[in-house]
Amino acid sequence: MSLTQEDVSRIALLSRIELSPAEREATREQLNGILGFIEQLQAVDTTGIEPMAHAVDVVQRLRPDVVTETDRRADFQAVAPETTGLYLVPPG
Repeated sequence: MSLTQEDVSRIALLSRIELSPAEREATREQLNGILGFIEQLQAVDTTGIEPMAHAVDVVQRLRPDVVTETDRRADFQAVAPETTGLYLVPPG
């Protein structure tokens, strides 16, 4: 697939990008290069290859889920002007 100048102008219009004629030509060449690369990728036979979630098979090292701080809710609510189990704030 090859884009024309009109295609690039339409894409620029839809993207709300203003392109000069020189920029339009450079953009057309770049987009055609990208589309050509996509065509090359689609030509590769991937029969029998399982899809991967990530390109590198990595395993996260997880730390144990342990409580490291004590419950200080009562301390924090003691200094609040008004509470009812929740913090009360003035409207507005």
